[in-house]
Amino acid sequence: MSREFTQKDIEIFNKLAPEAGGNQISREAGHHFPFILRPVSHKFAESPEDFRERLERLNAEELDYLVGLALEGKEDVQSLDEDLEELVAIVEEKVSPERAKQLKDFVGIF
Repeated sequence: MSREFTQKDIEIFNKLAPEAGGNQISREAGHHFPFILRPVSHKFAESPEDFRERLERLNAEELDYLVGLALEGKEDVQSLDEDLEELVAIVEEKVSPERAKQLKDFVGIF
């Protein structure tokens, strides 16, 4: 069963994908998105550069929150492919190099 978005999740999702119009339901699957970053990466961002620009809209606290969800297994970062590098870079810049390292260690990239 997928997790339900909290109000904070919805606010972050809307910052990252405003073109969704506040809708957190996948048109293809017909259910609520179970994650924030995966649909932004796979359905809304047109390139790794676009994904990075979207992440730059978030403040350090919001990024740290997403990393915390990922480390708890509540946010999918494993399937972000090349967008994962952008996430790690933004976390390193806006949150801390230590938090970026935790994320890299979690996903097994060096």
